[in-house]
Amino acid sequence: MEINKAASKTRDFKLKGLNILSALKGKLAFDFRTVLPVTSVLIAIITDVFIPNHKNLKHPELMHYRYFLYISLFAAVLFTVLSLFIKKIRDRYGYRGYFLTGVYIFLTFLNIITAKLLLLPQIYFPSIARIFEVFFDDTKLLLTCIGSSFMLLVKGIFIGFCLGMICGIAIGWSKRCNYWIFPIIRILGPIPSSTWTPLALVIFPNAKSAAVFLIAFGVWFQITVLTCSGIKSVNKAYFEVASTLGARDRHNLFKIALPAAAPTIFMGFFNATCSSFVALMAAEMIGCKSGLGWYVNWQKQMLAYANVYAGLIIIAVFCYVLVTLQFRIRDKLLSWQEGIVKW
Repeated sequence: MEINKAASKTRDFKLKGLNILSALKGKLAFDFRTVLPVTSVLIAIITDVFIPNHKNLKHPELMHYRYFLYISLFAAVLFTVLSLFIKKIRDRYGYRGYFLTGVYIFLTFLNIITAKLLLLPQIYFPSIARIFEVFFDDTKLLLTCIGSSFMLLVKGIFIGFCLGMICGIAIGWSKRCNYWIFPIIRILGPIPSSTWTPLALVIFPNAKSAAVFLIAFGVWFQITVLTCSGIKSVNKAYFEVASTLGARDRHNLFKIALPAAAPTIFMGFFNATCSSFVALMAAEMIGCKSGLGWYVNWQKQMLAYANVYAGLIIIAVFCYVLVTLQFRIRDKLLSWQEGIVKW
Protein backbone atom coordinates (compact mmCIF):
# COMPACT_ATOMS: atom_id res chain seq x y z
CA MET A 1 0.00 0.00 0.00
CA GLU A 2 2.75 2.42 0.94
CA ILE A 3 4.56 1.63 -2.32
CA ASN A 4 1.38 2.29 -4.31
CA LYS A 5 0.82 5.60 -2.48
CA ALA A 6 4.40 6.67 -3.17
CA ALA A 7 4.05 5.70 -6.81
CA SER A 8 0.78 7.63 -7.12
CA LYS A 9 2.34 10.70 -5.47
CA THR A 10 5.29 10.50 -7.86
CA ARG A 11 2.89 10.18 -10.80
CA ASP A 12 0.86 13.20 -9.61
CA PHE A 13 4.04 15.22 -9.13
CA LYS A 14 5.20 14.40 -12.67
CA LEU A 15 1.80 15.31 -14.09
CA LYS A 16 1.86 18.67 -12.27
CA GLY A 17 5.37 19.31 -13.56
CA LEU A 18 4.30 18.49 -17.10
CA ASN A 19 1.29 20.78 -16.77
CA ILE A 20 3.49 23.62 -15.53
CA LEU A 21 5.96 23.08 -18.36
CA SER A 22 3.20 22.99 -20.96
CA ALA A 23 1.73 26.20 -19.52
CA LEU A 24 5.13 27.88 -19.63
CA LYS A 25 5.69 26.72 -23.19
CA GLY A 26 2.38 28.26 -24.12
CA LYS A 27 3.41 31.60 -22.62
CA LEU A 28 7.07 31.59 -23.63
CA ALA A 29 7.94 33.66 -26.68
CA PHE A 30 11.21 35.08 -27.93
CA ASP A 31 11.82 38.31 -29.81
CA PHE A 32 15.38 38.66 -31.11
CA ARG A 33 15.17 42.46 -30.71
CA THR A 34 15.25 42.05 -26.93
CA VAL A 35 18.76 40.56 -27.15
CA LEU A 36 20.23 43.43 -29.17
CA PRO A 37 20.59 45.85 -26.19
CA VAL A 38 22.43 43.16 -24.21
CA THR A 39 24.85 42.69 -27.09
CA SER A 40 25.48 46.42 -27.48
CA VAL A 41 26.10 46.88 -23.74
CA LEU A 42 28.53 43.97 -23.76
CA ILE A 43 30.39 45.58 -26.66
CA ALA A 44 30.54 48.85 -24.71
CA ILE A 45 31.92 47.07 -21.62
CA ILE A 46 34.50 45.11 -23.58
CA THR A 47 35.62 48.28 -25.33
CA ASP A 48 35.95 50.21 -22.08
CA VAL A 49 37.70 47.41 -20.15
CA PHE A 50 40.04 45.83 -22.66
CA ILE A 51 41.03 48.73 -24.90
CA PRO A 52 43.50 50.91 -22.97
CA ASN A 53 43.03 54.66 -22.70
CA HIS A 54 45.33 56.96 -24.60
CA LYS A 55 48.51 57.75 -22.69
CA ASN A 56 47.84 61.50 -22.82
CA LEU A 57 44.28 61.23 -21.52
CA LYS A 58 43.56 63.29 -18.40
CA HIS A 59 41.60 61.60 -15.60
CA PRO A 60 42.07 58.05 -16.95
CA GLU A 61 40.92 56.21 -13.81
CA LEU A 62 37.31 57.38 -13.61
CA MET A 63 34.95 54.45 -13.03
CA HIS A 64 31.39 55.77 -12.91
CA TYR A 65 30.82 55.26 -16.64
CA ARG A 66 31.86 51.62 -16.27
CA TYR A 67 29.52 51.20 -13.30
CA PHE A 68 26.76 52.66 -15.44
CA LEU A 69 27.46 50.04 -18.11
CA TYR A 70 27.36 47.23 -15.52
CA ILE A 71 23.97 48.46 -14.28
CA SER A 72 22.77 48.75 -17.87
CA LEU A 73 23.85 45.16 -18.56
CA PHE A 74 21.96 43.90 -15.52
CA ALA A 75 18.84 45.83 -16.56
CA ALA A 76 19.08 44.63 -20.17
CA VAL A 77 19.42 40.98 -19.13
CA LEU A 78 16.54 41.35 -16.65
CA PHE A 79 14.20 42.82 -19.25
CA THR A 80 15.25 40.19 -21.78
CA VAL A 81 14.35 37.40 -19.35
CA LEU A 82 11.07 39.05 -18.35
CA SER A 83 10.17 39.53 -22.00
CA LEU A 84 10.18 35.76 -22.45
CA PHE A 85 7.18 35.45 -20.12
CA ILE A 86 5.38 38.82 -20.21
CA LYS A 87 3.97 39.88 -23.56
CA LYS A 88 3.56 43.55 -22.63
CA ILE A 89 7.25 43.87 -21.74
CA ARG A 90 8.25 41.89 -24.82
CA ASP A 91 6.32 44.19 -27.13
CA ARG A 92 7.51 47.44 -25.58
CA TYR A 93 11.10 46.39 -24.97
CA GLY A 94 11.35 44.75 -28.39
CA TYR A 95 10.00 47.89 -30.05
CA ARG A 96 12.74 49.99 -28.40
CA GLY A 97 15.44 47.37 -28.94
CA TYR A 98 16.97 48.95 -32.04
CA PHE A 99 17.00 52.42 -30.48
CA LEU A 100 18.65 51.24 -27.23
CA THR A 101 21.21 49.32 -29.25
CA GLY A 102 22.00 52.44 -31.26
CA VAL A 103 22.43 54.48 -28.06
CA TYR A 104 25.07 52.15 -26.62
CA ILE A 105 26.83 51.77 -29.95
CA PHE A 106 26.99 55.56 -30.12
CA LEU A 107 28.43 55.73 -26.58
CA THR A 108 31.01 53.14 -27.57
CA PHE A 109 31.95 55.16 -30.63
CA LEU A 110 32.36 58.31 -28.53
CA ASN A 111 34.43 56.41 -26.00
CA ILE A 112 36.77 55.19 -28.72
CA ILE A 113 37.34 58.55 -30.43
CA THR A 114 37.72 60.50 -27.16
CA ALA A 115 39.29 58.31 -24.47
CA LYS A 116 40.86 55.46 -26.43
CA LEU A 117 42.28 57.18 -29.53
CA LEU A 118 42.13 60.84 -28.44
CA LEU A 119 41.18 61.99 -31.92
CA LEU A 120 39.52 65.18 -30.65
CA PRO A 121 40.82 68.00 -28.42
CA GLN A 122 40.26 67.04 -24.78
CA ILE A 123 39.32 70.51 -23.66
CA TYR A 124 36.29 70.67 -25.98
CA PHE A 125 35.49 66.95 -26.25
CA PRO A 126 36.07 65.28 -22.86
CA SER A 127 35.65 61.55 -22.43
CA ILE A 128 32.28 60.06 -21.48
CA ALA A 129 33.74 58.90 -18.18
CA ARG A 130 34.67 62.50 -17.35
CA ILE A 131 31.13 63.69 -18.12
CA PHE A 132 29.63 60.95 -15.94
CA GLU A 133 31.97 61.93 -13.13
CA VAL A 134 30.49 65.45 -13.09
CA PHE A 135 27.11 64.10 -11.96
CA PHE A 136 28.78 62.75 -8.82
CA ASP A 137 31.28 65.54 -8.18
CA ASP A 138 28.74 68.37 -8.52
CA THR A 139 25.67 66.54 -7.22
CA LYS A 140 24.77 69.11 -4.56
CA LEU A 141 25.29 72.10 -6.85
CA LEU A 142 23.36 70.50 -9.70
CA LEU A 143 20.41 69.68 -7.44
CA THR A 144 20.38 73.29 -6.23
CA CYS A 145 20.42 74.52 -9.83
CA ILE A 146 17.60 72.16 -10.80
CA GLY A 147 15.48 73.41 -7.89
CA SER A 148 16.16 77.05 -8.78
CA SER A 149 15.35 76.56 -12.47
CA PHE A 150 12.21 74.61 -11.61
CA MET A 151 10.88 77.40 -9.38
CA LEU A 152 11.60 80.06 -11.99
CA LEU A 153 9.98 77.94 -14.68
CA VAL A 154 6.86 77.21 -12.64
CA LYS A 155 6.37 80.86 -11.71
CA GLY A 156 6.93 82.08 -15.26
CA ILE A 157 4.70 79.43 -16.85
CA PHE A 158 1.92 79.96 -14.29
CA ILE A 159 1.86 83.76 -14.71
CA GLY A 160 2.17 83.55 -18.49
CA PHE A 161 -0.54 80.87 -18.70
CA CYS A 162 -3.02 82.87 -16.60
CA LEU A 163 -2.42 86.09 -18.55
CA GLY A 164 -2.50 84.21 -21.86
CA MET A 165 -5.81 82.55 -21.03
CA ILE A 166 -7.36 85.88 -20.04
CA CYS A 167 -6.14 87.62 -23.19
CA GLY A 168 -6.95 84.67 -25.46
CA ILE A 169 -10.51 84.33 -24.12
CA ALA A 170 -11.08 88.08 -24.34
CA ILE A 171 -9.81 88.32 -27.92
CA GLY A 172 -11.52 85.16 -29.12
CA TRP A 173 -14.87 85.89 -27.50
CA SER A 174 -15.23 89.68 -27.55
CA LYS A 175 -15.12 91.65 -30.78
CA ARG A 176 -14.32 94.83 -28.85
CA CYS A 177 -11.32 93.26 -27.13
CA ASN A 178 -10.24 91.80 -30.44
CA TYR A 179 -10.33 95.26 -32.00
CA TRP A 180 -8.24 96.96 -29.31
CA ILE A 181 -5.94 94.22 -27.97
CA PHE A 182 -5.14 91.96 -30.91
CA PRO A 183 -3.13 94.58 -32.87
CA ILE A 184 -0.95 95.15 -29.81
CA ILE A 185 -0.35 91.40 -29.48
CA ARG A 186 0.55 91.16 -33.16
CA ILE A 187 3.22 93.83 -32.62
CA LEU A 188 4.66 92.78 -29.25
CA GLY A 189 4.15 89.02 -29.33
CA PRO A 190 6.64 87.99 -32.05
CA ILE A 191 9.46 89.91 -30.34
CA PRO A 192 11.80 87.38 -28.66
CA SER A 193 11.53 87.58 -24.89
CA SER A 194 15.32 87.86 -24.51
CA THR A 195 15.26 91.28 -26.22
CA TRP A 196 13.30 92.63 -23.26
CA THR A 197 16.22 91.90 -20.92
CA PRO A 198 17.48 95.51 -20.51
CA LEU A 199 13.98 96.81 -19.78
CA ALA A 200 13.25 93.94 -17.38
CA LEU A 201 16.43 94.62 -15.39
CA VAL A 202 15.40 98.27 -15.01
CA ILE A 203 11.76 97.65 -14.07
CA PHE A 204 12.09 94.67 -11.73
CA PRO A 205 13.95 94.82 -8.40
CA ASN A 206 16.15 91.76 -8.89
CA ALA A 207 17.36 89.34 -11.55
CA LYS A 208 15.01 86.52 -10.56
CA SER A 209 11.92 88.72 -10.98
CA ALA A 210 13.23 89.81 -14.38
CA ALA A 211 13.79 86.15 -15.30
CA VAL A 212 10.21 85.28 -14.35
CA PHE A 213 8.97 88.15 -16.55
CA LEU A 214 10.98 86.95 -19.57
CA ILE A 215 9.63 83.41 -19.21
CA ALA A 216 6.05 84.61 -18.65
CA PHE A 217 6.24 86.88 -21.69
CA GLY A 218 7.06 84.02 -24.05
CA VAL A 219 4.40 81.77 -22.53
CA TRP A 220 1.78 84.54 -22.63
CA PHE A 221 2.06 85.01 -26.40
CA GLN A 222 1.79 81.29 -27.23
CA ILE A 223 -1.21 80.72 -24.96
CA THR A 224 -2.97 83.88 -26.12
CA VAL A 225 -2.71 83.12 -29.83
CA LEU A 226 -3.75 79.46 -29.64
CA THR A 227 -6.53 80.04 -27.09
CA CYS A 228 -7.97 82.74 -29.33
CA SER A 229 -7.58 80.51 -32.39
CA GLY A 230 -9.23 77.58 -30.63
CA ILE A 231 -12.27 79.62 -29.54
CA LYS A 232 -12.72 81.17 -32.97
CA SER A 233 -12.53 77.78 -34.70
CA VAL A 234 -15.50 76.33 -32.76
CA ASN A 235 -18.46 75.59 -35.02
CA LYS A 236 -20.96 78.44 -34.72
CA ALA A 237 -23.84 75.97 -34.98
CA TYR A 238 -23.06 74.78 -31.43
CA PHE A 239 -23.71 78.26 -30.07
CA GLU A 240 -26.89 78.66 -32.10
CA VAL A 241 -28.31 75.37 -30.82
CA ALA A 242 -27.35 76.22 -27.22
CA SER A 243 -28.86 79.70 -27.50
CA THR A 244 -32.06 78.20 -28.89
CA LEU A 245 -32.24 76.01 -25.79
CA GLY A 246 -31.88 79.05 -23.56
CA ALA A 247 -28.12 79.13 -22.90
CA ARG A 248 -26.53 82.47 -22.08
CA ASP A 249 -23.16 83.82 -23.20
CA ARG A 250 -21.42 82.61 -20.05
CA HIS A 251 -22.72 79.09 -20.61
CA ASN A 252 -21.65 79.18 -24.26
CA LEU A 253 -18.16 80.29 -23.26
CA PHE A 254 -17.45 77.89 -20.40
CA LYS A 255 -19.50 74.89 -21.51
CA ILE A 256 -18.97 74.97 -25.28
CA ALA A 257 -16.17 77.26 -26.44
CA LEU A 258 -13.45 76.43 -23.91
CA PRO A 259 -14.00 72.60 -23.91
CA ALA A 260 -14.01 72.59 -27.70
CA ALA A 261 -10.85 74.74 -27.77
CA ALA A 262 -9.10 72.64 -25.08
CA PRO A 263 -6.94 70.61 -27.55
CA THR A 264 -5.68 73.81 -29.16
CA ILE A 265 -5.02 75.35 -25.73
CA PHE A 266 -2.99 72.29 -24.70
CA MET A 267 -1.01 72.55 -27.91
CA GLY A 268 -0.28 76.17 -27.05
CA PHE A 269 0.78 75.08 -23.58
CA PHE A 270 3.14 72.51 -25.13
CA ASN A 271 4.70 75.13 -27.42
CA ALA A 272 4.91 77.56 -24.51
CA THR A 273 6.67 74.99 -22.32
CA CYS A 274 9.30 74.34 -24.98
CA SER A 275 9.87 78.05 -25.66
CA SER A 276 10.00 78.76 -21.92
CA PHE A 277 13.18 76.67 -21.67
CA VAL A 278 14.83 78.94 -24.22
CA ALA A 279 13.73 81.98 -22.21
CA LEU A 280 14.88 80.28 -18.99
CA MET A 281 18.41 79.74 -20.28
CA ALA A 282 18.63 83.34 -21.44
CA ALA A 283 17.05 84.68 -18.25
CA GLU A 284 19.44 82.85 -15.93
CA MET A 285 22.42 84.40 -17.69
CA ILE A 286 21.46 88.00 -16.86
CA GLY A 287 22.40 88.03 -13.19
CA CYS A 288 21.02 84.91 -11.48
CA LYS A 289 23.50 83.09 -9.27
CA SER A 290 21.91 79.67 -9.59
CA GLY A 291 20.03 77.60 -12.13
CA LEU A 292 20.89 75.28 -14.99
CA GLY A 293 21.40 78.13 -17.47
CA TRP A 294 23.71 79.90 -15.05
CA TYR A 295 25.60 76.65 -14.42
CA VAL A 296 26.17 75.98 -18.14
CA ASN A 297 27.25 79.56 -18.79
CA TRP A 298 29.59 79.60 -15.78
CA GLN A 299 31.25 76.30 -16.72
CA LYS A 300 31.65 77.49 -20.32
CA GLN A 301 33.52 80.56 -19.09
CA MET A 302 35.72 78.27 -16.97
CA LEU A 303 36.37 76.09 -20.07
CA ALA A 304 35.00 73.09 -18.14
CA TYR A 305 33.23 71.52 -21.09
CA ALA A 306 32.60 68.23 -19.32
CA ASN A 307 30.42 70.17 -16.87
CA VAL A 308 28.79 72.01 -19.78
CA TYR A 309 27.77 68.73 -21.44
CA ALA A 310 26.54 67.35 -18.11
CA GLY A 311 24.40 70.46 -17.65
CA LEU A 312 22.98 70.14 -21.16
CA ILE A 313 22.08 66.50 -20.51
CA ILE A 314 20.24 67.49 -17.33
CA ILE A 315 18.41 70.27 -19.17
CA ALA A 316 17.30 67.80 -21.87
CA VAL A 317 16.05 65.29 -19.28
CA PHE A 318 14.39 68.09 -17.28
CA CYS A 319 12.52 69.35 -20.34
CA TYR A 320 11.55 65.83 -21.39
CA VAL A 321 10.09 65.00 -17.96
CA LEU A 322 8.01 68.19 -17.77
CA VAL A 323 6.64 67.84 -21.30
CA THR A 324 5.89 64.13 -20.73
CA LEU A 325 3.96 64.93 -17.55
CA GLN A 326 2.04 67.57 -19.46
CA PHE A 327 1.03 65.08 -22.15
CA ARG A 328 0.03 62.51 -19.52
CA ILE A 329 -2.29 65.10 -17.99
CA ARG A 330 -3.66 65.96 -21.42
CA ASP A 331 -4.37 62.31 -22.19
CA LYS A 332 -6.29 61.99 -18.92
CA LEU A 333 -8.34 65.15 -19.33
CA LEU A 334 -8.86 64.83 -23.09
CA SER A 335 -9.01 61.08 -23.63
CA TRP A 336 -11.20 61.63 -26.69
CA GLN A 337 -8.28 63.53 -28.29
CA GLU A 338 -5.63 60.94 -27.42
CA GLY A 339 -3.44 59.95 -30.34
CA ILE A 340 -3.55 63.21 -32.31
CA VAL A 341 -0.17 64.33 -30.97
CA LYS A 342 2.03 61.64 -29.45
CA TRP A 343 4.96 62.23 -27.11
